[in-house]
Amino acid sequence: MRPRRHRDPLASPEELIPRVYAYAAYRLGHGPDAEDLTSEVFERALRYRKTYDGSKGEPVAWLLGIAHRCANDALTARAKNQLELSDAPDARNIEEDSIRRLTLAGAVAQLGGRDQELIALRFGADLTAAQIAQVMDAETNAIEVALHRALGRLRSILEREEPDVHAPRASEASAR
Repeated sequence: MRPRRHRDPLASPEELIPRVYAYAAYRLGHGPDAEDLTSEVFERALRYRKTYDGSKGEPVAWLLGIAHRCANDALTARAKNQLELSDAPDARNIEEDSIRRLTLAGAVAQLGGRDQELIALRFGADLTAAQIAQVMDAETNAIEVALHRALGRLRSILEREEPDVHAPRASEASAR
């Protein structure tokens, strides 16, 4: 039996906070909700830091496991309270990049919960497939396959929503 490694998982929080926040922002949206979730994660981590087992993974994976549970709790509470987030773009900033981000967010919202989770962990928290496997208690190759499939589904959604600029408009087609 291997002894537990008791190094402090919060020894360098300046590296961990942005990754936890990025994950939270992918799950809940940027702003106060993501900030609150990030705070909650670190409060829980401080409370339970003695239970951290370094032999089971890196501190970031441990924290994102906590974040995963906190995000699920927050989303459940949000659904119970029937709070709706506005998908309307900010009228002050309608640049091409903003439109792309809104399109992507809308497409991600159409995915199933597991696909959303995988994409948030991979691109929001910038985790590798091996790190995601630690967070989700799964095999690395299963996560790689699941990520590949989730991205394929996301690509399909984005292609369906992409307007075909070369297709004739209905009024032009009927005039012919």
